Amino acid sequence: MPDYVLYEQRGAVAYVTLNRPERMNALGHEVRKGLIDAFCKVRYDPSVRVAVITGAGDRAFCAGGDLKEHKELFAKKSYRVGPDYGALDEPPNSSTIVIETYKPVIAAVNGYALAGGCELALACDIRIASENASFGLTEVKVGRGANFASVMLQYVIPRGLAMEMLFTGNHISAQEALRVGLVNRVVPLPELLPTASGLAEQIAKNAPVSLRRIKELSVKSLGSPLFFALKMAPGPSPYETSDAREGAGAFAEKRPASWKGE
Repeated sequence: MPDYVLYEQRGAVAYVTLNRPERMNALGHEVRKGLIDAFCKVRYDPSVRVAVITGAGDRAFCAGGDLKEHKELFAKKSYRVGPDYGALDEPPNSSTIVIETYKPVIAAVNGYALAGGCELALACDIRIASENASFGLTEVKVGRGANFASVMLQYVIPRGLAMEMLFTGNHISAQEALRVGLVNRVVPLPELLPTASGLAEQIAKNAPVSLRRIKELSVKSLGSPLFFALKMAPGPSPYETSDAREGAGAFAEKRPASWKGE
């Protein structure tokens, strides 16, 4: 069986590549499984501090669910309504496994990021797009739900623009995505991975307990009242760690810090 998701670690950065370019890196069963496996590695390997996710080829980051595969599955069973995707007892999916990985994740979006592919990019903390990228939540055009994006997109861009994307299924260009704040920056395609790698390496130099605390608090406080969020304090506290002492010492001694992650 081909490796539909590639995993490579360079230093403290893990690179996760959707590797199905002939299907525009669509999220078939094996791709979803590969993503979950890859991000389990990112989660639990202490030597990984940052992850970068991208798609193979230059046409698509990810074109969403594999509708050809879904058609084959639908032919084997009758239609039904419910239970809903996103229920509390649902297992992790390719978007939630990313957002609930409490390490920084950068999306290097090369080409189309549509439907579940756009949701996958939304699950990342930082999005860098190539000039040929475009974004769309096309689920309404094929009778699907955009469960993750229906919640998450309005936290990233103004709600009116989010609802327009969700209700129409229309694409927006990389430049429009930059204008509305959906992506952090737009670069020429040959510069995409070097830009994402440079940023990932810069982030990876920082204290891992601090990175985890920031990511976990950011995710878990989404939608919470301000003062509740400020008192939430999830995950490990960085303030009394050996890394906090190392950081202070390195600053005073004008040397690079040597982090232990504890």
